[in-house]
Amino acid sequence: MWEKKQESDDIKAILGKGAEFTGKLIFNGSVRIDGDFQGEINGQGSLVVGEGALVKATISVKSIYISGEVQGNMNVKDKVHIHSTGKFLGDVNTPVFIMEEGAFFDGKSQMSSSGQKKTAE
Repeated sequence: MWEKKQESDDIKAILGKGAEFTGKLIFNGSVRIDGDFQGEINGQGSLVVGEGALVKATISVKSIYISGEVQGNMNVKDKVHIHSTGKFLGDVNTPVFIMEEGAFFDGKSQMSSSGQKKTAE
């Protein structure tokens, strides 16, 4: 049986295409944004920014998957993944930064070793 692993296993909320929201988003689990969001995002799970979405925010999440456009600074605990259609303008601090061919990034990145312990040899 063929099974495709989803980037965002259990989506708790969706901001659909054509919807606009300004404010503060706090969540556990996964959230998908396909519309326009402006403000602040704090989450203990994954944030998925769909193709065509525009997010202008300060972001602090466990992981983020960008297929649309994100503007603002991010602190990401596990992983940033910018897909080929994704754009990110801002500074980021994360231990894992993945950019597919065709993705756009303009800013500064800092690779933290959060969650990883250094061992002496």
